[in-house]
Amino acid sequence: MKRILLLFTLIGLMSCGSSKVVRQSNKVIKGSWSLNSITYSQQGTYNVTLLNDVSKYCFEGSTWQFVSNNNTGIYSINNTDCSAGERHFVFTIQEIDETTGLYDFLLKPTTEKYKSETNVGFRFSLTNLSETTMQWQQTLNVDGQPFTITMNFSK
Repeated sequence: MKRILLLFTLIGLMSCGSSKVVRQSNKVIKGSWSLNSITYSQQGTYNVTLLNDVSKYCFEGSTWQFVSNNNTGIYSINNTDCSAGERHFVFTIQEIDETTGLYDFLLKPTTEKYKSETNVGFRFSLTNLSETTMQWQQTLNVDGQPFTITMNFSK
């Protein structure tokens, strides 16, 4: 009876844990990244505030630090024409489909002690992640049409 209980406990723990792909992604994302460019799927001039923080112009050139063992990080707005400085966040990588390897990337801005004041988070599709490049996409509706924001990072 104890062996059966132990077996069911082990099966339960294994099924609740992160998949191998997500664990590997957490290892790859660890470290320092630069946000090189932000593009939109539609041509035109848009006034977009990203992460309820600053504009595309301010985010380009920002630096990001991911600490995967506790899923925290800091991004720094470096453009002196903007509200420069460090911002803290927590993040989670969630696998959507094991066969395609697509992920959701969830990011929640926090205080310096990694506590959320608003409990507001942002969901991106993690469309590319390698040892040197990362890409996030977020699709919104603008005038009833899909509008995709793409953020390109390098390590």
